[in-house]
Amino acid sequence: MPDRPSLTGAPCWIDLTSSDPRQVIPFYTGLFGWRSDTNEDPQYGGYSIFSMNGKPIAGLGPQQQGNPYGNVWTTYIASEDAEATAAKAAEAGGQVMMPAMVVGDQGTMAILGDPAGAVIGVWQADQHDGFGLVDEPGAPVWHETLSRNYAAALPFYADVFGWTFRTLGDTDEFRYSQANLGDHTVAGVMDADSFLPEGVPSFWQFYIGVEDTDAAVAKVTELGGSVRREPEDTPFGRLASVADPLGATFQITTLQS
Repeated sequence: MPDRPSLTGAPCWIDLTSSDPRQVIPFYTGLFGWRSDTNEDPQYGGYSIFSMNGKPIAGLGPQQQGNPYGNVWTTYIASEDAEATAAKAAEAGGQVMMPAMVVGDQGTMAILGDPAGAVIGVWQADQHDGFGLVDEPGAPVWHETLSRNYAAALPFYADVFGWTFRTLGDTDEFRYSQANLGDHTVAGVMDADSFLPEGVPSFWQFYIGVEDTDAAVAKVTELGGSVRREPEDTPFGRLASVADPLGATFQITTLQS
């Protein structure tokens, strides 16, 4: 299913806030075969769109003065009303880190913190619907939060985005739930409190599909990136964690047939 319209309540976009976009653009275009196009309209602040086969994959924006968060990826969840979603998040025990803001004619965004401290974006589409391609090599295939407060995260996302959950594991070694919207499985929530290093907060991460994880990892280092977790076989595919030359981390996985 390479083409997918945005589903309200599901991840619909990812973007990178980078301290030096010009340095990392060749990394991502070289690794995934993406094309980068920058919107020169000043109201968009030098925001670039990565695309493949003419379809949008991800965004890239320069770190703005005064923003302490750089070289980090953000996952966005589709909403029909970003302002209402932000208000609902606050009522459910989350934090509104950036109130709903109109982004030209593209849509409206907000940035939230869940009760465990993980940062998640909200996107209300206008002209920009989000992903134009998923579940193919070079495109997003999965999104999940590694949570330090799993018990609080589940009801938060249920209340704010209407998710229901299917538990895949409920032991101290592996506690994980898949989030569903009707018949669609849209994301995952992992209890990560026991293994995240001290000082590392809850966070969202995503996976980009590749044809060969080991070959992609070799390409990462060739292009100046780094390997955070070497490739390993799992029930969900061969996974690895990597970072771009400025330290922004993301996951890659061999697509399963």
